Parts: sequence; C-alpha cells; structure tokens
Amino acid sequence: MTSPRSLLSAFNLSPKKQFGQNFLSDPKTAEMIVSRSGILKEDIVLEIGAGLGALTVPLALAAEKIYAVEKDLNLLPLLKSELNAKNIDNVSIVNENILETEIESIAAQHGRKIVVIGNLPYNISSQVLVKLIIQRKFLSRAILMFQKELSERICAKPGCKDYGRISVMLRYCAGIGKIADVKASLFFPAPKIDSQIIDIRFKDSPDFPADDEKFFFSVIKAAFGKRRKTLKNALSGSELEIDAITALSALDFAGIDPARRAETLTVEEFVRLSNAVMKNS
Repeated sequence: MTSPRSLLSAFNLSPKKQFGQNFLSDPKTAEMIVSRSGILKEDIVLEIGAGLGALTVPLALAAEKIYAVEKDLNLLPLLKSELNAKNIDNVSIVNENILETEIESIAAQHGRKIVVIGNLPYNISSQVLVKLIIQRKFLSRAILMFQKELSERICAKPGCKDYGRISVMLRYCAGIGKIADVKASLFFPAPKIDSQIIDIRFKDSPDFPADDEKFFFSVIKAAFGKRRKTLKNALSGSELEIDAITALSALDFAGIDPARRAETLTVEEFVRLSNAVMKNS
C-alpha cells in the first residue's frame, strides 16, 4: 500500500474535510479487517468510500467482484493507479454518492444478495444505515467502520443512554457484533476518535414483524424525537399527529406504561406499540 500522504502529495491533493476523508494508512489493518470480515471468494462486495484503495485491494483479492463507490472524482485516478499496480481487474469503480447507489440493480445483476463494507463518514452514517435497512432484502451482511462513540450508540441495548432510533431499527432486522477497534493513529489525517468495526447480519425475517414496517419506523422516530419526555407525551407531540388520548389508548392496548421513555423499550415492545397506534389512530 502506498502511503496516503505520499500518494495525495504526488497528485497535488489533500484530504477533504467536507467528505469526511480519513485514509487508512496501515496495510496490516486493512488485511485484518478483510480477514475478520469473513469475505468469501464467491462474494459480491459493495465498498462504500473506496478512497485510495486501502481496503479495495485486499477485498479484490478475497472476493469475486468489488463495486468500489467513491464520490470524490479527484481520487479516481489515484484509485485506478493503485489497482493497476496490483494487476487487479475485478473492481468496478462507481463515481457517485452512496445514498444514490442502486443496490437493487447490483444484486439483480448477479442474482444474489451482496455484502456491503466501508468506513462511513460521520455526517452520513445514519442516512447510510437507514438506506441499508430499507434495502436489506438485497444484502446478506454489512461490515462497517464508525467513529467509536457512534458505534457504541448503534450497538447499544435497551436501557442504555446510548440506545436510540438506529439501535432499534437495526435490532429489528439484524444481528450486530463487534469485529475490531482501530486506532485513530492508523489513519491520515488522524481523526480525534478511535474507530470500531461492526458486523451487521441481516435476518431473512424479523423475530417480531411489524404490521406496517414503514409506520413502525415512524413510531420509533417519534418516540425518540423527544427522548426526555414520557412515551405518552413524545407520541402525542410528534409527526404521527395523534393526541394524548390516542397515545394513551395505544400504550394501554400494547401493555406499555405511558410513563416509560423510549430508551427502555425492547424491539418487541416497539412492534406492539406500532401495531397498537395503527389500530387506535
């Protein structure tokens, strides 16, 4: 792996803060990530934020096909240069925003579910996760790197202060496990916080399916919209456009104390609540 500092300097470029660019500079760490991710030779992989190819190269050596998504047009010559230097020919570079990438069409082209992997910029992490959850029928797994504090929130369990909307949405449809920690010093430029890699394995079907999944996600958003308030007050003052009486009725129907707060509810309780709100609205 060519040093990110040297490679960028050779092309008269520098990391762009608006893209959240922090380039992995340690080849052993990149190999460790791919190894622990359990990528198989038959896997089709969508890489989010290919950057300078730190992960792209070992991924290409491990999998059947890589779709390397990179938004920054200026990085494409550098990425191509790195791939050519290693004689890698199973990588398709996709120059677009991951939020606009058509996951369904990639999966359809190969007739199977794909694997997503990447180091997510902090400013779009939640948006990317929501996209993956919504399009999960085309995915088998997602191996994602986040700033450690965000990863801890994503992996949080009910009753923890970090437990929130994304935690519930993910636990509804996937199993979550931690793969490894990555020190900030292994990136260029070094971020202020260490990173953590998590493995998200999407379920074929939820353990507790909601009657209407889109509405279920709206109820979760409403409940956490004013997380310091009780569920009764959070729901009645939300985008769901229900009054306090309807909120109370739904909570009673679901068997949930209206004085509880969103961070105390399990996924199963959120499903019961969503179904009850639909029936009582």
